Amino acid sequence: MAEDDIYTKDGTVDYKGNPANKRKTGTWRACPFIIGNEFCERLAYYGMSTNLILYFKHKLNEHSSVATTNNQNWSGTCYITPLIGAFLADSYLGRFWTIFWFSIIYIGGMSLLALSASVQGTKPRCYADGHCNPTKTESAVYFLALYLIALGTGGIKPCVSSYGADQFDDTDEVEKKQKSSFFSWFYFSINVGALIAGSVLVWVQDNVSWGWGFGIPAIAMATAVACFFLGTPLYRNHKPGGSPLTRMCQVLVASLRKYEVAVPTDKSLLYETADAKSAIKGSRKIEHTQDFSFFDKAAVETQSDHKKGSVNPWRLCTVTQVEELKAIIRLLPIWATGIMIAAVYSQMGSLFVLQGERMDTHVGKSNFKIPPASLSIFDTLSVIFWVPVYDQIIVPVARKFTGHRSGITQLQRMGIGLIISILAMVAAAILELVRLREVRRHNYYDLKEMPMSIFWQVPQYFLIGCAEVFTFIGQLEFFYEQAPDAMRSFCSALQLTTGALGNYLSSLLVTIVTSVSTKNGKVGWIPDNLNYGHLHYFFWLLTVLSAANLVVYLLIAKWYTYKTPVGTLH
Repeated sequence: MAEDDIYTKDGTVDYKGNPANKRKTGTWRACPFIIGNEFCERLAYYGMSTNLILYFKHKLNEHSSVATTNNQNWSGTCYITPLIGAFLADSYLGRFWTIFWFSIIYIGGMSLLALSASVQGTKPRCYADGHCNPTKTESAVYFLALYLIALGTGGIKPCVSSYGADQFDDTDEVEKKQKSSFFSWFYFSINVGALIAGSVLVWVQDNVSWGWGFGIPAIAMATAVACFFLGTPLYRNHKPGGSPLTRMCQVLVASLRKYEVAVPTDKSLLYETADAKSAIKGSRKIEHTQDFSFFDKAAVETQSDHKKGSVNPWRLCTVTQVEELKAIIRLLPIWATGIMIAAVYSQMGSLFVLQGERMDTHVGKSNFKIPPASLSIFDTLSVIFWVPVYDQIIVPVARKFTGHRSGITQLQRMGIGLIISILAMVAAAILELVRLREVRRHNYYDLKEMPMSIFWQVPQYFLIGCAEVFTFIGQLEFFYEQAPDAMRSFCSALQLTTGALGNYLSSLLVTIVTSVSTKNGKVGWIPDNLNYGHLHYFFWLLTVLSAANLVVYLLIAKWYTYKTPVGTLH
């Protein structure tokens, strides 16, 4: 290896602040610690969230619609708070320290949650199974713990996947190819954690106690932090590049100030730093693109820009800074189309669980009953099945036909996932239609569990898992790759907000549907006893909205222009 090739060329440094040595840091020697951290953190998160709707309903004594709304609002918040963590990571703290400080908040929230379910005075008073009467204080402590967790996860979600990808040098073709596999195996670890949470921990919550059911996730989170810090000497770190929001505002202001200035035909005349490095700390230069040319005005040099010697960034911006804003604008339409599949995904933690609760939960002819929330393990098993199939079979085969290093483009991958998500909602709607026909035919209305196996839900969970492998992993890679170097945490957080908005959209649809369908004394689509309802109508509504979203996505994907970075950083 030549002397020049010993160090990375993407601007990363080691934990001492020195240029990162390729032979001693990063790649798959560092990633096991990051993937191990993610496995434990997701085990903790799903361990307390998978069964959350039943805690709302049975321990906090909430109606089905209220429990669904509270569950989805909290889940949505967990995908909004990453904007806070991402801003701090990109601007000031860097990804490593952001993960550290928010992990402390996370552990505090998990510990308080365990106490709220086990200590008298914070634990809801229950007089009989399923009949509880929590005080306002008990409910307040529980919700405080939940939203501390939501804040803590906000510093971890946008940083961990990006931090793992940072371990691969973007300028090295071999490492860049490995990075594509990292995202698949990173998501694989998430689902192994979710598998254990959805089976073992849900069983503990239903059959042992909620105190232990929340206590074990708290221990898992502490283990996640320990695992992460063990790898400190091996990590490559990107230096924070300052506030991305400030830079984008500077481009907007400079463009408006030069509203009447003409953009030169020769784009090489636009302002850019003379040396190889970008003016933005820790960022490579970005090649100029033709679209959104209005913002190019911010990079047009005029005589007044150099009056005081130094350049005023609110009057003159570099091409790279302009292209940062353009990159975000191009990502927004793709981002928006991810909201609908997130709404579909959110059904696994809400209406799929309530649907399963009304079905026969016995495993075969045994006395063992599977908790309805544990059916999510089939989503997880689907992901665990499809990740290696995609990485080891689909990608190599597709690569032979397309010549693309990833087999298919990220946009194509996400589109396939959207199609599969539509099939998942069709499966859920058909199952509910058949289930209700059996209820009416045999007068099962007041049975707590009708004699129809809960395992008929497996196809809808399995299809959502398959959709995840295509769309969600595709989104992880796409938003990282297309993000400007100094805005990768921000763009990862942007991708995560689709999960929040998907939850909020689902919650809004449930609220609207409940309001409209319960008029004139009707039971509505989603009553407490689903045997009297029309849940399949709601699933058909999601199917139609998902199909319309797919059409919009295809039009946007055809228009999209990929980002092209220029040069290297030593």
